[in-house]
Amino acid sequence: MWKKEDVKNQGVPENSTAHVPAVSPGISSPADHESNSALPVSPRAAACISHGIRITGEVTGSEDLFIDGHLDGKLNLGNSTLTVGPNGEIKADIYAREVIVRGRVDGKIVGREKIQLWSTGNVAGDLQTERLTIEDGAVLRGKVEIETGKPIRAVESRAAAASAGNTSLTPALPGSAAR
Repeated sequence: MWKKEDVKNQGVPENSTAHVPAVSPGISSPADHESNSALPVSPRAAACISHGIRITGEVTGSEDLFIDGHLDGKLNLGNSTLTVGPNGEIKADIYAREVIVRGRVDGKIVGREKIQLWSTGNVAGDLQTERLTIEDGAVLRGKVEIETGKPIRAVESRAAAASAGNTSLTPALPGSAAR
């Protein structure tokens, strides 16, 4: 009969069937993320381009991606999250659902839902997003375009419809209160 203790005594490495999360160098696990906020990474980051890797060309995918290496070209992650690590250097236009920048990016960034620039982040290019977070110490050279998905005309239309029942017509202007 096989016993775990017998394997240890024979000097054979133990093979466990328990799930052990794979953690790449430079990436913290979700448990580490809670205790060490200096190295945040998307807890779902399924793919990693590490510090020693250099890619030239177009990268597309549907998984969350962590880049701590170099990328020149285009990057399209569609409905996923991109995290640029502190050693990451990207010269590309980026399109993703969420973009976290802790390294350097030269190019336009479109983060449909959110873009975060950490204190170590350095961006030279235009940003387009719904929500933007910039920490003290981050560098941004470019313009920012916030798109909430709500056109200004819709706000004016609701205000005009609300005042349609009144006998006095007061035009509703953006940023003004209806009286």
